[in-house]
Amino acid sequence: LNDAFDAMVGQIGSLLEDVKEEQTNLRQTELKLLQAQINPHFLYNTFDTIIWLAEDHQDRQVVEMITSLSNFFRTTLSRGEDVISLKEEEVHVRSYLEIQQARYRDILEYEIIIPDMLSHCKVPKLTLQPLVENALYHGIKKRRSMGRITVQAEACDGHLCLTVSDNGVGIEAAVLAELNEAISDGSRFGYGLTNVQERIQLYYGEAYGLEIRSEYDVGTRVIVHLPLEIIHQQV
Repeated sequence: LNDAFDAMVGQIGSLLEDVKEEQTNLRQTELKLLQAQINPHFLYNTFDTIIWLAEDHQDRQVVEMITSLSNFFRTTLSRGEDVISLKEEEVHVRSYLEIQQARYRDILEYEIIIPDMLSHCKVPKLTLQPLVENALYHGIKKRRSMGRITVQAEACDGHLCLTVSDNGVGIEAAVLAELNEAISDGSRFGYGLTNVQERIQLYYGEAYGLEIRSEYDVGTRVIVHLPLEIIHQQV
């Protein structure tokens, strides 16, 4: 009995260390993502656009840009919460797209399709924006003509599926295979994708995460697989 008790104490200590390490990794990953959101180049470019609009006396557009920027950072902070509603995540990614469309109006169109019935689903904060940013900079901008980003949510097989798709340049087959292999074995790849993947699996386990589908010169789809959990609103 004494030996069994000692063994149990040892196992509990080991489990506690594992939990502490997991929480430390999660906090470090979230901190890196928050730091990435406060991107100096993004801020410089946004303020440059606001200045240009103000000098051109486009007052309504100036108000819209500042409002979008305010909403973007308000959701980034999210009262310190790590998991938010899909509705809040939608506000965040929509604000980002509004800002970027003002800058890239000649090449960027977007659409967000999120059913009301899914608006209270739980999602890790800052899941969609890094994927949209990848779609813009690695897909649409390289296309050098009008492109489209679509953000969509749906329930599939009892899970929540979030999809960010673009009709940009796409990914060559060999590179796509490397990306998906890196996702499956936990290797580091594109920073934004790596961060989202790590956070999802720290929260929910290896059954969830990212899936990348792409065809070169056609476009790319990044699918986020999450558990279908609802945030219950307090009355």
